[in-house]
Amino acid sequence: MVVSIKTNSSALVALQQLNATNRELDSIQARVATGLKIRNAKDDAGTFAVAQKLRADSDAYDAVGQSVQRGVNILDISISALETLSNLIISMKSKAVQASDPSLSAANRALVDTDYQAYVSQIATIIDAATFDGFNLINKDPVVPATDDLNVLAEPTASPSLSINVPAINIKAVTTGVFTNVATLAAAQAEVTSLSTILQTVTGALASLGGSSLRLETHSSFITKLQDSLTIGIGSLVDADLGRESARLQSVQIQQQLSTQALQIANSRPQQILSLFQN
Repeated sequence: MVVSIKTNSSALVALQQLNATNRELDSIQARVATGLKIRNAKDDAGTFAVAQKLRADSDAYDAVGQSVQRGVNILDISISALETLSNLIISMKSKAVQASDPSLSAANRALVDTDYQAYVSQIATIIDAATFDGFNLINKDPVVPATDDLNVLAEPTASPSLSINVPAINIKAVTTGVFTNVATLAAAQAEVTSLSTILQTVTGALASLGGSSLRLETHSSFITKLQDSLTIGIGSLVDADLGRESARLQSVQIQQQLSTQALQIANSRPQQILSLFQN
């Protein structure tokens, strides 16, 4: 090998090795600091693109989950209103049966009717109050499915054909103008029949909304599990194995020390030339 003070090939090789070691050390430290083995497209374009798609799906499911929860809230309020209506109708039927007693005097029947009318006045109030976020599922008269039905997002594409549909219920029409009075024997007997029919309609609506609510709650649970799976999938693609990185960090730090020493030795070689010119 030519001995020269102008070109120190050993030092150049040692410097290249030191630079490579420093770059690897910087990369490991970045993975340790961020917890990510793939931080951007430069690290691995293909894997980064897949991870970004999964992140987009996960974020989209946040919106789906919000839509489902809004649907659950609307149904909860509607069910509570129908349960209250059902209890009221049962109490009203009891009053109507009481007023249907032929032996009851007109004065006493009038007192029963006073209680009955107090129940009647609550019906419309309950139906109109069953509103969440400006949406009422049970006061549609008439029902226009295109605008009155509750449609809940079920997946990230927001496809209408895949949404969960909860039909609006025309409870207001069932009750409006039906309740009259129990001030006479004939009116009381007519009310008993009407109340029985209305109670069947309300309990049927309760069954329908209860089933829809269970469906939404089940879908909400599924979305949570799906998002967890997406999070795990993203992590398997981009998360750094910190145990492994710790071991690599120790190894590369030793390589850095050795490369530094090798560069120092290589840089000292030109000093040997001086010994050739000493007396």
